[in-house]
Amino acid sequence: MTEKDDLPDEMFLTDLEQDGRQTLSFSRSPTVLLNFAANRFTRNASRHYQNAFGIGAMDWRMLVSLTRDPGSSVSHASATIGIDKGAVSRSLARLEKAGLASAQCNSPDERRKEWFLTDAGQQLHDDVLVTALERQKHLLRGFSRQDVAELNRLLSKLLENLDGSEAEN
Repeated sequence: MTEKDDLPDEMFLTDLEQDGRQTLSFSRSPTVLLNFAANRFTRNASRHYQNAFGIGAMDWRMLVSLTRDPGSSVSHASATIGIDKGAVSRSLARLEKAGLASAQCNSPDERRKEWFLTDAGQQLHDDVLVTALERQKHLLRGFSRQDVAELNRLLSKLLENLDGSEAEN
């Protein structure tokens, strides 16, 4: 589908009995379902990682980000994982205080710090990764390999559309 008119609004709406108005459906609107799923996933992940490893979901995202891209700046990490710079900075400060990350500043501009995991941070990443994979497999139980590939394809398309809509604003 290439035209926005191909998807009628009624697909995503529900009628409110009390006054005849409409609003987004909780069960037929993909954006609502995605939001609910993301919120629950993050809340559950934060609780689990906090109890098991002493870090939250945001800190886990930063461990992954710095493992993938050592030397990332706050701006780069923010753009990559789609989280605001303030949240990234707070997470990096927590990781630094815990001895899990460190910054190098090769510029007079403090905002251009490059962030790296320490050996302890990399070890924590490796430990949490085992649990993260187990949790992911649990969430995807009943999905075939093809289902997972299709879900990844659809979510990637959604992210492309989001990137395109941000460019328009």
